[in-house]
Amino acid sequence: MAVLIDTPVWHWRGRLWSHLVSDVSYDELHAFVAQELGIPRRAFQGDHYDIPEDLYDVAVGAGAEPVGARELLSRLLSAGLRVRKPRGA
Repeated sequence: MAVLIDTPVWHWRGRLWSHLVSDVSYDELHAFVAQELGIPRRAFQGDHYDIPEDLYDVAVGAGAEPVGARELLSRLLSAGLRVRKPRGA
């Protein structure tokens, strides 16, 4: 399993958030999120889930690998799982 999570440093709506991705498959990511975090599939953001700071330790405890944001992005790109926004969006 290769589910990755970056440090919760992303501000949104008064909270800090992390990104949770898989560098293997979206199926792996969806299964991990449903089983371990109870987050609904509708929260999927195209290639990642946004995870609130209060679930960071839960995700790591369940097996998500903590990595820096740059490593997370690099591994997502290497796996061919990065969804890029269209230009001008």
